[in-house]
Amino acid sequence: MAVVKYLLCFGLNPAALAYAMTSLGAAMINNIFSFYYVKLFLNKYQISESAFYHSQMVYMVWNALNDPLFGYLQDNSRVPCCSRRRLSILYGAPFYSLSFLLAWFPWRAYEPGDWLSGLHLTVTLCAFDGMLTFVLLAQCALFAEISGHHQNRLRLVKYSQVASLFGSLSVLFSGVLSKNMEDFASFQAFTVLIAILSCGCMLYTGLHSESRFDNKGSESDARRSGDQTSQQSAVSFSLLKTLTWQIFTNRDFLLFVTMNFFQVFMLAFFNNFTMIFAEHLIPPDVLSSLAKSFMYGAGFICPQLLVLSCQKLLLAVGYYKIFLFTFYIETGMAAVMLMIGRHHYYILALFLTTNMILIQALFSLFNLPLADIIDGDLQKNQRSSPLSSMVFGSNALITKPAHSLAPMMVLKILNHFGYEQLKDTARDANVSALESLHSAMFFMVCLVPMCIAALQTLAWKPFSIRDSHTVDPKYIES
Repeated sequence: MAVVKYLLCFGLNPAALAYAMTSLGAAMINNIFSFYYVKLFLNKYQISESAFYHSQMVYMVWNALNDPLFGYLQDNSRVPCCSRRRLSILYGAPFYSLSFLLAWFPWRAYEPGDWLSGLHLTVTLCAFDGMLTFVLLAQCALFAEISGHHQNRLRLVKYSQVASLFGSLSVLFSGVLSKNMEDFASFQAFTVLIAILSCGCMLYTGLHSESRFDNKGSESDARRSGDQTSQQSAVSFSLLKTLTWQIFTNRDFLLFVTMNFFQVFMLAFFNNFTMIFAEHLIPPDVLSSLAKSFMYGAGFICPQLLVLSCQKLLLAVGYYKIFLFTFYIETGMAAVMLMIGRHHYYILALFLTTNMILIQALFSLFNLPLADIIDGDLQKNQRSSPLSSMVFGSNALITKPAHSLAPMMVLKILNHFGYEQLKDTARDANVSALESLHSAMFFMVCLVPMCIAALQTLAWKPFSIRDSHTVDPKYIES
């Protein structure tokens, strides 16, 4: 209570601040992980192509399945550490931060193509994603359950983006302190510090955040569907099937997850390969290592600034039109870059950075349509409490495979053009082969976002929830 009173003195909203602290902690570790792990295993640990693909296949299956399973558990379990959102974050945070450290400490001195590096990647991806899912599903559920008002939800977005802004500085600092991972010992020390700070931030959420539905009776917590009898088990296959069918027959949900699948693909594409593309396509005498560190940092910091600057626009026109307009911009930028060519290095650097910013900024707003879908499901099926975690988990079931598909497909194309032999650009290489690889990289940088943004436009246009920013909340808050 003393903390709450202290925050109120400074005009801060305690509920929004508690929610945002998990965003701060997650941004610290998620951005570093997604930005560095592919380059680490390909270039430093020298994992074989087949081991990389096998790890990504296992990850893709686990990544898709754990979200709906954890979502069902959190929405229907009677165990407090699963059913109460803040307790899921409180108990999951230490394991989440520890799993982040798995990638950065090799299990032995790896030889090129060492089978153990493949096992290391598999364990790392599955452990990190499992804990990420458990903690962030609970936070996503909090987003829908703290308030049903559009303005209150925008406040949560605002606080979360400010927190993510500070959390995203971890990529900038890690790049500067370790010279983009060249000083690996410094990089390892920094990841340990970040893991500790991240855990502390998420523990704050676990201690101070509350859902409006935490005080509902245990029986109603275990019953999410109006047509289920009170004798049913809280963990029942038939109940899971019924609830899942209700979610997946929602047309707006299907349209959203289709669009979101492509967005996750684009996030993985740029997060995992921007550093590799920049090192090959932009010569070091044009942009130094330090300049590239700031470029990478901007790709993670500026999305939050962009979202914060669009708060009034979100209130005025809503997220539907903003999403659609952004897809048009991405398509147009890629077409212009393709016409300009890859030898305009500063424009190419700006293009890469701008894409990272727009894609991440848009993704940061996706809780808004999902929260509206949850509200609609609550009303349509006359539930006593919303299926928040299950809706977010079902969304992840469809979209999470894109996390693995992007690096698998991109690496396959790059290796077709000789990336495995030419990835060390400092050594002498066949000029013709290197030119072919760089041309392939450039076409990917332009054509992938152009085509995917066009597909997202087609998927998003029929979405029917377009005016939630102008209507009253759909249920009464207690």
